[in-house]
Amino acid sequence: MVISLRKCLRSVKYVMIFLALAYLLYKVTGAFGGYLFPGDKYRIPDSSAVKVFQTEGSSSKGLEYMADRLKLFYWYGE
Repeated sequence: MVISLRKCLRSVKYVMIFLALAYLLYKVTGAFGGYLFPGDKYRIPDSSAVKVFQTEGSSSKGLEYMADRLKLFYWYGE
């Protein structure tokens, strides 16, 4: 069996080019990651935000309150 050095070097060259392009794509997606994904979506808001969900004092309504919330959940399809 004859192993051609020229074919081996060509294969190594293609593998190196593939690895270099894969690494470049990895770095480019990492650079754009800050723009694509928000940093912390549970952080405290910056400006004058209004709290729309309140857990304190909701025990007076009991199960009716939870049923209404579940109906709204299915109604809006969220």
